[in-house]
Amino acid sequence: MSDVLDLTRDLIARPSVTPEDAGCQALIATRLQAAGFHCEHLRLGEVDNLWATHGSGAPVLVLLGHTDVVPPGPREAWASDPFAPQVRDGVLYGRGAADMKGSVAAFVVAAERFVAARPDHAGTLAVLLTSDEEGDAIDGVRHVARLFAERGQGIDWCITGEPSSTAKLGDLLRVGRRGSLSGTLTVKGVQGHVAYPHKARNPIHQAAPALAELTARHWDDGYESFPPTSLQVSNIHAGTGANNVIPGELQVAFNLRYNPHWDAPRLEAEIEGLLHRHGLAFELRWHRSGEPFYTPEGRLRDVARQVLGEFAGAPPEESTGGGTSDARFIAPLGAQCIEVGPVNASIHQVDEHVAVADLEALPDLYQRLVERLL
Repeated sequence: MSDVLDLTRDLIARPSVTPEDAGCQALIATRLQAAGFHCEHLRLGEVDNLWATHGSGAPVLVLLGHTDVVPPGPREAWASDPFAPQVRDGVLYGRGAADMKGSVAAFVVAAERFVAARPDHAGTLAVLLTSDEEGDAIDGVRHVARLFAERGQGIDWCITGEPSSTAKLGDLLRVGRRGSLSGTLTVKGVQGHVAYPHKARNPIHQAAPALAELTARHWDDGYESFPPTSLQVSNIHAGTGANNVIPGELQVAFNLRYNPHWDAPRLEAEIEGLLHRHGLAFELRWHRSGEPFYTPEGRLRDVARQVLGEFAGAPPEESTGGGTSDARFIAPLGAQCIEVGPVNASIHQVDEHVAVADLEALPDLYQRLVERLL
């Protein structure tokens, strides 16, 4: 078996369901220290983070990843134990194979090979890992980024190993992500009997016009390669379960995925203003998952375009689609960020998997990126 396959299997075998790391980072740190990296373990709250560096000064290139995984779901639904990795017909199965223990293992192997070949390389090569990407993302890279800002730790380029490819390795280069903002709205009414509506105040009826306006709103026409901003209601709940009771309150959960035309404070102000205009008595709790980021044309995109084209046989699609990633916390430090990783076909699913051929090609892909940047 190859080095990267061995390491990926070792990582999958550790049941690091977020925010647990289950010893993944200790294993990786031991290898990177043996390769000459300085490793700093950052235990923040219940979250393990690893910051490993080789070299000094600028430019600073960071390989960003996470060792935590989502829960596997029912074990009996898997063809094999999700934490007992198996190779079947050239495919590696196990929780985290694609998201993203395969990429993390490839980062480690690429970093080892690079510093062995070029021990006196220019600038700094760093590996940043967290165990809180799949969870609340509070004490992971979000917290580490605040520490970096306080320290004055600069980052020039960041490569995140999220599974970005669509049909074949290297066919997509992610150059940005939308921001994500979630809201939980509680509209206050007065409970009463449906036969005596004049003695009650129905929050469903009161909120309906505001929700209709909110969901019908055209926020923008998009931004460069970003799609238009979208608001989606994910849940509405009210009532006691009895059909003769006017409820006393209504709860609505919604999320906005937004492009760089907006930031979270402006969106919050817009929505709160709309609710006030409709005369609602309400409470609104916000959760800011992260602002959008976008990497313009420049050396990082040029190098990535060339390298991915070599692997995929054609220039990659350059996209800002998908959900969120930890790159959203690194970009505000002034870093240019891209995401490059294996095929995104089975992440978070039963029988998550990655093609062994793609996994074994990943270290070379990452090493070429590093070589052309440092």
